[in-house]
Amino acid sequence: MSATVRTEILYALQQRDQLDVILVPGRIRSLIASLPTGVDSLLDLAPGFPSSLDKLRAATLRGLLDQLARARSQYDGSDPTAGDVWDCSLVGLVAGKRREYRATSGTIDFTVLRQTWLREVTKEYGRQVRPTVLELRAAVYAAAIASAALTSRPNSETPHKLQLADMSAIVDAFRTAHNPKTGKPYDSTYRRSLLGHWRRFLDHGRLLGLMDQIPGAFALSSAFHQLEAAEEDTEDDIGRAVPEHVIAQLNGHLHLIGTSYERGGRTTDDYAQMYSAYYRIVRDTGRRPEEAARLKRGCVQRVDGKPTLIYDNLKRRRHGRRLPITEDTARDIEAWENRLSALPVRSLGETWLFPAPGQNRTRRGHMSAHHFSAKIFRAWVDSIPALLDEGLDDEGNPVPYDRAEIVLYGLRHAYAQRHADAGVPVDHLRELMDHRETDTTMGYYKVSLERKRKAVETVARLSIDRHGNSHAYSDALAYEGQTVAVPYGGCSEPSNVKAGGQHCRIRFQCAGCDFYRPDPSYLPALEQQVAELRADKEAALAMGAADWVIRNFEDQIAGYSKSLDQMRHALQTLPEHERTAVEEAARELRKARSAAAFIPLDRLNVRSSG
Repeated sequence: MSATVRTEILYALQQRDQLDVILVPGRIRSLIASLPTGVDSLLDLAPGFPSSLDKLRAATLRGLLDQLARARSQYDGSDPTAGDVWDCSLVGLVAGKRREYRATSGTIDFTVLRQTWLREVTKEYGRQVRPTVLELRAAVYAAAIASAALTSRPNSETPHKLQLADMSAIVDAFRTAHNPKTGKPYDSTYRRSLLGHWRRFLDHGRLLGLMDQIPGAFALSSAFHQLEAAEEDTEDDIGRAVPEHVIAQLNGHLHLIGTSYERGGRTTDDYAQMYSAYYRIVRDTGRRPEEAARLKRGCVQRVDGKPTLIYDNLKRRRHGRRLPITEDTARDIEAWENRLSALPVRSLGETWLFPAPGQNRTRRGHMSAHHFSAKIFRAWVDSIPALLDEGLDDEGNPVPYDRAEIVLYGLRHAYAQRHADAGVPVDHLRELMDHRETDTTMGYYKVSLERKRKAVETVARLSIDRHGNSHAYSDALAYEGQTVAVPYGGCSEPSNVKAGGQHCRIRFQCAGCDFYRPDPSYLPALEQQVAELRADKEAALAMGAADWVIRNFEDQIAGYSKSLDQMRHALQTLPEHERTAVEEAARELRKARSAAAFIPLDRLNVRSSG
């Protein structure tokens, strides 16, 4: 090995070390051993040489070559920003927000800007403002949308003639912007984000004097150039809530999560417990994934003896929010925090509940939600042997659930949908979700009501009375308007309906009441009631209770059993596909009737004192 190559390797390694890149001695030695003999400089290697190496050694070599190319550019005085395509490894821009290291790969292509003047202004913006690579790419993409819109305008190549109408055409292009890969329109949030990049680009261009030749009329106006308000959670997102029966299957395979991950002095068991705790927090609290990733140690506090989660609403920049949580969730967090206290953690991660794994060049102390979502969560979902949907196919086989529909953010929507289904008042759920607008929260109730309406229409026609005779309802409105849910079936007694099921004159001995209207959605409750009555009867016999007590138990058992037998028989006579539909509808109604768990709302979302 020549002295020049030795010096180049040492220099490049020093530069990589300053960037906080993990250096693996064995990999570096392996790379050195594979270098061809007689090479005077690493920069003289054939362009295709890295492709002859395995993936790890090729990546190491490219990292060294990037450092040497930057050094050569600085030495010979060449300007890496002179061309229309910038090499990020030579320009020296910071990679991105919370990634405070120089980018070492990738390019920024300004040729997508069709107007020469716009291309040069954008390049000068990059030189003077020195945004991060991610910010500059976003600005270039926003400028590309504007460039495409200007192409059809008469003043496209004469910037000194641009007017307000030209800016309006650009804003119209942002309103209809779509993903070029999928052809689908961007959601309102992303379109507003793109327009924001364009706005900041124009503001910097004016401030730096880069657009002095362009008339002031070519500007964004709050009166004419407003995009539609971005919703906090779009209807499409709400529809992607992970169903409860799928969540139950995920919970049953939680032992598989993160079992192949090991890095930074922690074992696979350590990572498995960390990822398991993170999943449970997102599932049980409904916080956004990034908010859960940024929880700090000691985030569980006690308010009036009840556990409360302290978190930051990052989307709306509301910090120190309080969310009541269950004791089980609090214990999960505290168990992980106790284990974490005995693990090695980089200094940047000492305050975080989920310290970042030992990633290269990271300046982030906490785990990235994207890291969990794209790598750990996706790999875990794909590793589960079988995930089934409800119902059966035409041949009577279980239907596999589409795993692509299971996304981490869907757990937040599942949390909201779970509470909406359980009847939590909308103002309370709005506080729990920390939504700004009630209309956003109402989206979940619309989904809940639509599902419930369809379920009611399915089971209402199978309603019977206490004698087993059919008492079908014509539609969902009649079913819900003329009955009220009581523990073992519907009740049509007018005063009890008016009182919401809280005014039964015979103490809910429904089996002996002519106003009793059970349907298949009450089958599990009836089965449980019959079993409990039989157990109570045996206990009464052992106690030597009076005969009328025993007779009362026997009469109730006979009455409820008659209703059970009648509904089971009715279900068995239905065709297979109809019976499956009724069973699914019955499950939906049982979920809708489930009482919400007690959620203490006092002091909810008050800033923490810490």
